[in-house]
Amino acid sequence: MTDSTIISNRKAFHDYSIEERFEAGLVLLGWEVKAIRAGRVQLRDAYVVLRHGEAFLLGGLITPLPSASTHIEPDPRRTRKLLLHRKELRRLLGMVERRGYTLVALDLHYSEQRVKLSFGLAKGKKLYDKRQATKERDWMRQKARLQRQA
Repeated sequence: MTDSTIISNRKAFHDYSIEERFEAGLVLLGWEVKAIRAGRVQLRDAYVVLRHGEAFLLGGLITPLPSASTHIEPDPRRTRKLLLHRKELRRLLGMVERRGYTLVALDLHYSEQRVKLSFGLAKGKKLYDKRQATKERDWMRQKARLQRQA
C-alpha cells in the first residue's frame, strides 16, 4: 500500500489551523484522471461543501490535456462529488453547521492506484496567528542553523 502525493495545498496550512483530517474518493471523468496523472491539477482555492447529504469539491482546477478527447467539452472547474460514508457525512455536517468550521482541500494523492482527496476540518487563522507561525518557523530555522555551526 503506497501513498504518493500528487499535489499539496500549502496555502491551506498558512491560512487555516487544521483540526482534523479526512480522506475521500473522487468521482472523476477519464480526461480528469489523465490530466491528474500528468500533474495538471491545482488546489489553491479548493474547498468542500456539504449539500443534500453529499460532499462536493469546489474550486479545484484540473486543466485538460490538449489531446483529452474530441467528443466532449472539458470543464476545468467542474464540481466533483466526494465519496464518503454516511456516518462521516453526518459528523462533518454537524461540525460545519454548529461550530463554524470550514472544509479545506489539503492534498491529492494516490492510494492503491486510486486518486484520493485529503481535506481538513479547519478554522481560519487571524493575522496575529499567521505572524506567530512565521516567527516560530524562522526561530526553528535559525536554531537549526546555529546547531549546524556548533
